[in-house]
Amino acid sequence: MRDAPDDASRPTVSPSYADALIPLVSLIGMIAGAIYLFGLGALDGPVQVAMVVCTMVTSVIILKNGHSWEEVAESGRRGLSSIVSAIYILLAVGALIGTWNLSGTIPTLVYYGIQWIDPNWYYLATTLICSLISLSIGSSWTTAGTVGVGLVGIASLVGVSPVITAGAVISGAYVGDKTSPLSETTVLAAQLSGVDVYTHIKNQVWTSVPAFLIAVVAFALLSMSGEGIRPDEVAASGDLAQLDQLFWITPLNLIPLAALLAMSLKKAPSSLAIMIAALLAGILGAFLQSEAVLRFVGEPDLAAPVAYVKGIWMAMANGYSANSGLPDVDMLLSRGGMDSMLMTIWLIIGAVTFGTLLEEFGLLPKLIDPIIARANTEGRLFATTAGTAVGLNIVAADQYIALVLPIRLFKAEFEKRGLAPQNLSRAVADAGTVTSPLVPWNSCGAYMSAVLGVPTLLYLPFCFFNIASPILTVLCGFTGFKVARTTPQK
Repeated sequence: MRDAPDDASRPTVSPSYADALIPLVSLIGMIAGAIYLFGLGALDGPVQVAMVVCTMVTSVIILKNGHSWEEVAESGRRGLSSIVSAIYILLAVGALIGTWNLSGTIPTLVYYGIQWIDPNWYYLATTLICSLISLSIGSSWTTAGTVGVGLVGIASLVGVSPVITAGAVISGAYVGDKTSPLSETTVLAAQLSGVDVYTHIKNQVWTSVPAFLIAVVAFALLSMSGEGIRPDEVAASGDLAQLDQLFWITPLNLIPLAALLAMSLKKAPSSLAIMIAALLAGILGAFLQSEAVLRFVGEPDLAAPVAYVKGIWMAMANGYSANSGLPDVDMLLSRGGMDSMLMTIWLIIGAVTFGTLLEEFGLLPKLIDPIIARANTEGRLFATTAGTAVGLNIVAADQYIALVLPIRLFKAEFEKRGLAPQNLSRAVADAGTVTSPLVPWNSCGAYMSAVLGVPTLLYLPFCFFNIASPILTVLCGFTGFKVARTTPQK
């Protein structure tokens, strides 16, 4: 059944404050209800339903204001087109986790990691490793979806907290996402603000370095206070030996990781690079882990070449499944597959469509413009900018909206007050880029929870870098520390 023709002659009206508030109140009420009724299981469907229902509520308000359904549908299409790349990255990461388990890549990372990383300094080591990798490749998603997965998996085997480890992974991963010249969010923040990317990065040093040092100190203290198991105790427990029995542990298993890092440094498209690394791991697994692949397929009458193809296909689609008899090992290895990302994709589709409608039909600016007018000091302006970016990560549920929209809204105000554009780019990066993984229904929060296997609300208190960054940028605004100035514009 086709939609009825729209009345193109119907006049449109500007949204009222009530129009702007109703979607936000609906979202808050439904999200709170979902968490109250379902707890941490709310992200397994209830929150997704809430996002879709709130999108419909917003659509009704837009129609009431005289816009046509075709305008609403076109806005939704634009929102969905902006996340096509993210969806393919998610599917590719799901496939990669499956084949990296099948091929022995993740088991090898775990095997060597248990031997090399002292559990008494595990959280600190995790932060440093992830920060170095993210600075090198500029991608928090790639860092968390590869090395981060292995580090969280090792955590349970060496007797440290996977939840705190997830916070350390995210803290380190977002150092590069925020400050690496290879990061698309770094480049985007600089370009939209009208500042050279290296000027932007140089100005970020004054908040990024202190935030990172806070994270380093916090994770060092947590590492020192923990009761980690010594590596020789882990080996004696049989877990380490079991990995060696299930897979042939060899540095050759790390070829897919090296290939992915090389492609990332060459700035290959993320989804393409990750999918190539997933396929490469599967092919190598057929040669290096033939027994593991055949055991996974579980069809002894199937010819070996066909079984290898089927095993790779199964791991990419549904993930790898281990049955070693050791719960920690099985939990570590039985993960991945594109289908494991479908719940996250459902959440992102609903959240981004909701945020796009709020932005394009003037509902968000209706609420934000009065706040800008009341930001009558530099400190308040910085706080308002940061608060808007954080709020958009919560309401619009997308990192790019939280990055782009505040720059559009506040750029003229910064120029009017004689504040150099690198102040705006820094404030938005400090508050918009790094707080996105702290919101369960944000695309970044949903991604991190999915790949690391830790609910967002559990790892949130341990993302010290992400929490400190917006606080420090607001402090710079109130104190005037390292606030660059230009000639005010009338």
